[in-house]
Amino acid sequence: MTATPHHAPVMADVAKVAGVSHQTVSRVINGMPNIKDSTRKRVEAAIKELGYRPNTAARALVTRKSSTIGIISTESGLYGPNSIHRTVEDAARQAGYFAGSVSLSSVTTQSLTDAIDHLLRQSVEGIVMIAAQYAALDVIHHQDPGVPLVVVEGDLSKAKFAVGVDQHRGAYEATKHLLDLGHTSIAHVRGPLEWTEAEARREGWEAALRDAGQEPGPLYLGDWTPRSGYIAGRQLLDQPGPTAVFVANDQMTIGLMHALHEAGVAVPDDISLVGFDDAPETEFLNPSLTTVRQNFQEVGRRAIDVLHAAILGENEDLPRLIEPELIIRSSTSAPTTRKAQK
Repeated sequence: MTATPHHAPVMADVAKVAGVSHQTVSRVINGMPNIKDSTRKRVEAAIKELGYRPNTAARALVTRKSSTIGIISTESGLYGPNSIHRTVEDAARQAGYFAGSVSLSSVTTQSLTDAIDHLLRQSVEGIVMIAAQYAALDVIHHQDPGVPLVVVEGDLSKAKFAVGVDQHRGAYEATKHLLDLGHTSIAHVRGPLEWTEAEARREGWEAALRDAGQEPGPLYLGDWTPRSGYIAGRQLLDQPGPTAVFVANDQMTIGLMHALHEAGVAVPDDISLVGFDDAPETEFLNPSLTTVRQNFQEVGRRAIDVLHAAILGENEDLPRLIEPELIIRSSTSAPTTRKAQK
């Protein structure tokens, strides 16, 4: 076992432990080509053993690269975007990047443009934009930031670099699950009109019903919050018919479930519910919620993989769509006669 220096390790310490020259360590750290794999692995092992941290400022002078990326997100407080932000930051750090973030209180074409300009002044090598609103598409179409820009969870068909969960597929599978149980009247609580994800989930719900030869049930507009789900639930109770509801996110489903409980309508005996996201609390609701799980960890990793390849100028054909997973729990069952409603 090599003795660890008592001072903060420097490049010379790494060179000594790895048995290579100072210049070789520098070449490995700066990602220079034409280095044997065995040598590179030896240097990397020494860096890990010593806990050496390269001087990023000095490295930037040598490589003319900042090793910094920018992340644009929103202050929505929503489970999905917040989870993606954390996983993108983690993946960036593991890939050797420092991540600077801009969090927007509102998403408009102007606020997104200003955020990009701010990050470019920090000499970022690339940007990850976590924005599923249509305003993001306007920015992508009309502005060239001059660095790779990866869109996460927006309309993936409209961006050169994009990563996200297949929203349409997730909604389709959720609705098909209800159809397979025997439901023929399936309502939907959609997300806000300005969100591309909300529209993709609505389209998936409608496509599954159309493929089954069924007419779409009632459609209610929400804003991702439990309160909007509660309001949709009260509206649903005013019109008999639906025996199942596909809700565009888990938080609205929780609000809808509360409205049904207040009215004495049992889930799933009277109405089956399916959410979207698989937020941590959904497993512990009563009944536990059937929902669509998004693999946010994989979204973050793949976003950084795509961005890293673009920064290096590599045209890697990395998959942009990540498959969702239907998690079946206790909130869905075969339809029964709904209780009389007051």
